[in-house]
Amino acid sequence: MSGQINTMRDIIDYAAETYQMQDAIRYKEKKEIVTKRYYDIQKDSQNFSGMLEETGFRGKHIALVGPTSYEWIISYFGTVNSGSVAVPLDAQLPAEEICGLLIRADISVLVYDSLRKDVAELARNRCPDVKVYICMQEVSLESGEKSEMDRGEIVPAQYSLWKLLKQHTAEYSCELNPDETAAILFTSGTTGKSKGVMLSHRNLTDNATCLDMGIPIGTVTMTLLPIHHAYCFTMDILKALYIGAVICINDSMLHVSRNLKLFKPDMVLLVPMVIESVYKKLKDSGGILPKKLAAKAGLGGNLKTIVSGGAYLPPELVKGFAEYGITVLQGYGMTECSPVISTNTFRQMKPGSVGKLLPNCEAKTVEGELWVRGSSVMLGYYKMPEETREALVDGWLRTGDLGYVDEEGFVFLTGRKKNLIILKNGENVSPEELENELGRNPLVKEIIIRENASVIEAEIFPDLEYAEKKHIENVGEKLQEIIDMFNRGMPLYKKIHALKVRETEFEKTPSKKIKRY
Repeated sequence: MSGQINTMRDIIDYAAETYQMQDAIRYKEKKEIVTKRYYDIQKDSQNFSGMLEETGFRGKHIALVGPTSYEWIISYFGTVNSGSVAVPLDAQLPAEEICGLLIRADISVLVYDSLRKDVAELARNRCPDVKVYICMQEVSLESGEKSEMDRGEIVPAQYSLWKLLKQHTAEYSCELNPDETAAILFTSGTTGKSKGVMLSHRNLTDNATCLDMGIPIGTVTMTLLPIHHAYCFTMDILKALYIGAVICINDSMLHVSRNLKLFKPDMVLLVPMVIESVYKKLKDSGGILPKKLAAKAGLGGNLKTIVSGGAYLPPELVKGFAEYGITVLQGYGMTECSPVISTNTFRQMKPGSVGKLLPNCEAKTVEGELWVRGSSVMLGYYKMPEETREALVDGWLRTGDLGYVDEEGFVFLTGRKKNLIILKNGENVSPEELENELGRNPLVKEIIIRENASVIEAEIFPDLEYAEKKHIENVGEKLQEIIDMFNRGMPLYKKIHALKVRETEFEKTPSKKIKRY
């Protein structure tokens, strides 16, 4: 079927026809569980597309700001399926920073969650090109809401999403070019200025549909990651809809435990930092229950699979979760590749690898760096031609990751090229290799390895809770002992000669990666 899927509208239409009245999305509203079916997504997103067409905003850039919600999802699909460009933005950013992105991305319409009404208020003064503000929830007339949207409206105006959709209920369709920009995603990056990654319909749909992971129709998932991330959108939403899954929306990271018991998911997508936290809680729960029963009690009762991506995952966690009856599938990707490049599956798995290359992707190693090519590789960076030329070489995407692909197509990573430490004696040291090894010690919660004053330095934020539990009085001395022990097994050029102990966590990107600089 994937050969006939070229656009995201193809996925929505295919899913509506195939799964029809099956539950597609479940979420909490007050104390009730609301259910939306596959047909509802098709109808409501079509209404949004029709609204853009009838009001003259079809083809414009539409920004979305807010946590995962049904309203966010139909606004996104309504945008891209009208031939317009969706620009999902990080709802956790300060309003000032979001306004900067609205200007950089040439936004005409801002669709926002009421939790971020501060963004809309600030944008009215800072972003003159934003002509329309649509709140995903109801807004009062006192706040400047209009009951109808007029074509060619010049003065910035405020509307409620659902009121607008009720005014535009006719069936809508238009011709889409699968190879034109459908979305612009700003990378959070661990270094430097964020870049607007331009992705087409084909980029995203091929990434979601090219691999059959053997996930049964009706599998219940719970989405926990920020929806503006390519990883969350492509896998948690787009692929889930294509395969007929039931997507349950977690309304808050504070309610994860409660929502696991409420929705009882079979599968979740997580980043390694959260996976490590879940594993720690499982271990701490201990008690008299057998491990598999402890996992059922703590994780909703049905959780069988965790899909990991976004950063390095220690192999021992995969083994550890297996003891609890949970399979962890490690994958690898980047926003510039829509985002998945490789993944382990139930059928094909190799310990230590980040999975097998997707069928639509090929790879090669150039001077130790992994380059990839395929139908999911981005079109380029929005209004950044120089950075685009640096990233794309004759259709090959320079990932910036050091690694290789074995004879069976499995990908192995060893570090980041830009983080590579080049010593005066000409030796190269991958900081990630040392970080991953030292990070296995339970006292080491977060770590960065860098070069400082011509020697290798470790900066560590310790796990103070663990230190208290183990009655470690001098954490600095204990960390130095750990490093001394580590150094004994290392060649001279990889030995760590300086230690810096942090009192606070490292600053992180929205995807929970440590910012190195």
